[in-house]
Amino acid sequence: MPQLITTPTTIPVPGGKVIDEHVGRVNTGSEAVSVAHMRAPADWTEPFQTPQFDEITLVLAGAVLLDHDGGRLRVEAGQSVVTRAGERIRYSTGPEGAEYVAVCLPAFSPETVGREEEGE
Repeated sequence: MPQLITTPTTIPVPGGKVIDEHVGRVNTGSEAVSVAHMRAPADWTEPFQTPQFDEITLVLAGAVLLDHDGGRLRVEAGQSVVTRAGERIRYSTGPEGAEYVAVCLPAFSPETVGREEEGE
């Protein structure tokens, strides 16, 4: 039977980014997949990470900057990017900020994101 998700769960994070999880470990108990609507302010950044999950990022507005071992990608509104488990990456935004949807397979968890501490 279809499951209507009437409201997401907002997950608090530092730096002014807003994460509204529609499907995932927090909102629906799903460990297989997570789907979150993200809004990141201008010039936002997070530490490098090496996730244990694949991630699909679909940019709705603005642009997401993705640093990786081969350089930097700029993913603009209407574009998407796929990262694979085990890749070292860092997400950020430029002066326009970004709105995007992130799909993680399996579902995102703080234990499997592999965020680096500052200075690593």
